[in-house]
Amino acid sequence: MSRRERAVDALVVGAGPAGLAAAAELAAGGAGEVEVLDHAPGPGGLPLHLTHRGFGPRRSPLGGPAYVRPLVRAALEAGAALRPRVLATGSPAPGTVDVTHPGGLERITARAVVLATGARERPRGARLIPGTRPEGVLTAGELLRSVRLHHRPAGRRAVVAGTGPGALAAVRALREAGADVVALVTGHPEAPLLPPRLRVPVLTSAAVAEVTGADGLSGVLVTGPGAAVRRLDCDTLVLTGEGVPECELARLAGAALDPATRGPAVDTALRTSLAGVFAAGDVLRGGGDAPGAAAEGRHAARSALRHLAGGGRPAGLLRLDAVAPLEWITPGLLPVPGEPPPRGRFTLSVSRRVDGPVLLAEQDGRPLGRWPLPHTALPGRPLHLYGMPFAAADPLGGPVRVRIGRTSFPAGPSRG
Repeated sequence: MSRRERAVDALVVGAGPAGLAAAAELAAGGAGEVEVLDHAPGPGGLPLHLTHRGFGPRRSPLGGPAYVRPLVRAALEAGAALRPRVLATGSPAPGTVDVTHPGGLERITARAVVLATGARERPRGARLIPGTRPEGVLTAGELLRSVRLHHRPAGRRAVVAGTGPGALAAVRALREAGADVVALVTGHPEAPLLPPRLRVPVLTSAAVAEVTGADGLSGVLVTGPGAAVRRLDCDTLVLTGEGVPECELARLAGAALDPATRGPAVDTALRTSLAGVFAAGDVLRGGGDAPGAAAEGRHAARSALRHLAGGGRPAGLLRLDAVAPLEWITPGLLPVPGEPPPRGRFTLSVSRRVDGPVLLAEQDGRPLGRWPLPHTALPGRPLHLYGMPFAAADPLGGPVRVRIGRTSFPAGPSRG
């Protein structure tokens, strides 16, 4: 089959909150011809399947579909072209994307590319859970699509494994579908914070060790503290968390990846190591909140507009190294020498609870600052730091080491 080749000014891959917000910003900012690709039947991403009121302003929260509708409208009204049912299959060079769709094959070249491909959850095989292979084992995304999009039943008795927003969304969807949630199984030593309406039995410091059943799931074996094993009878197991960035396109294009998040390595302008290629949203870290992803999409678009105007360059090389219990921080690169750090948002993740956390930074043994964080640090609950931290870092020095704790480091700004 012959492949059509064409060019656009700006190409956005992914039509979730980050991609839609980026497209609107690009088109409104005069980027020229802006196109958004997505493999799904329609734009919106995961929020389309999340009906609870957890999006938008805290004082007037919206359900997922109501939240994404204005994003879609803004992109269209700004002049961006939304192309659903288009699958990006490769990137032979920076700024070039190969796609397939019902009409055939295409190779699209763009002067600026924003990767907003999101994340996926690790399936059972990647989590190395042994046992039989019965029906009834799902990721949270598969559950939401099955229940909310295709209106299928969710079973009668369910076990949810994991923590964080994905686990809450799974519990909520199961309850709405009439299923009894037998337990929420988490490897963390403390139970997650559950709203009163979603409270279920929680097994902490535990993990699903085996799946049982022939044609259909009949139960799971759960290991707990001291290697104790118990069986939970269920016909549905929902695996949540452990998000993996959908970064295959970035990898194929030759972009450097962050070893901690496994997503594209970006600096504070959300530039990748490839000139003209930017990344925003869940592709950076494997998960996150929709409003934050949309804000990153706009931020990446503004950087792309500067690139289109002739001020573009690849990401900086000064690395932020996370020290345990800090798992990762993104963006993980600071700007190139001579460029002021833009005001933005850093996202952090921890492996254990830390009360009254502060972010501490040092470079080559020299303290750089101390920034209080907004709330208790909990596994599976991202922390955000706003403003212009790390401004005292030497662009030509060694990596900046960042950790969570309390020291006598001099205070730095906490919010911008």
